[in-house]
Amino acid sequence: MPINYDTLSKTIASLTEGETDSVALMATVACEVHHADERFDWTGFYRVVAPELLKIGPYQGGHGCLVIPFARGVCGAAARTGEVQLVPDVDAFPGHIACASSTRSELVLPVWNGAGDLLGVFDIDSDQPDAFTQEDAGQMAAILAAAFKNAA
Repeated sequence: MPINYDTLSKTIASLTEGETDSVALMATVACEVHHADERFDWTGFYRVVAPELLKIGPYQGGHGCLVIPFARGVCGAAARTGEVQLVPDVDAFPGHIACASSTRSELVLPVWNGAGDLLGVFDIDSDQPDAFTQEDAGQMAAILAAAFKNAA
């Protein structure tokens, strides 16, 4: 069954209303998104913890990489450029970091709060090749913007 972004957006908005703690928001978003679509095999956040450095945050799925520099991988590229990374084939992405050998495609979105601070990136991995669409990217960006607008 395809993901229902309208329902997902409303559910996340309801669960996160009034919340400002970024870790609480990340945990809730990761859980809801992970269980919304069977394509999503790993769903989670990497938090900005120092200049040019991401560390794992709340996630669902198997283990993730603990530390990712902005200079490496798909997550690093999203943090470094501030642009969504929609990768249909991770093996074709220069410098891809294989946190899980089963991952075939990836969607990574930068996450900002309402003040424009980069909080981290939201990473969705799929064991299916070419699993993500521009619609997925756009819908997820809107959900993240709404959920994190008041984050500290």
